[in-house]
Amino acid sequence: MTPDKLQDRLTAIVRDILDDQTILLNRETTADDIEDWDSLAHINIILAVEKEFNIRFDLEELKPMENVGELLDVIQGKMAPAAEALGELAP
Repeated sequence: MTPDKLQDRLTAIVRDILDDQTILLNRETTADDIEDWDSLAHINIILAVEKEFNIRFDLEELKPMENVGELLDVIQGKMAPAAEALGELAP
């Protein structure tokens, strides 16, 4: 998945969780930049990301994330091994 497509999907998740279709995310966006992105919303966003991308985060991975770019990098990193495994199974 391209970085732009991944960012679009994450933006859609955040918009849905926060019920605000005007939110625009970029790699530098932080939770502090979005008015309703509080700790409960953050948990809901992480759970929705796990479901959407069929991945699981370890607590240690979540602590150091400071912005959307770091979240996108972790998502991409978790998706890469799954894509490689699927490629190995393809005829």
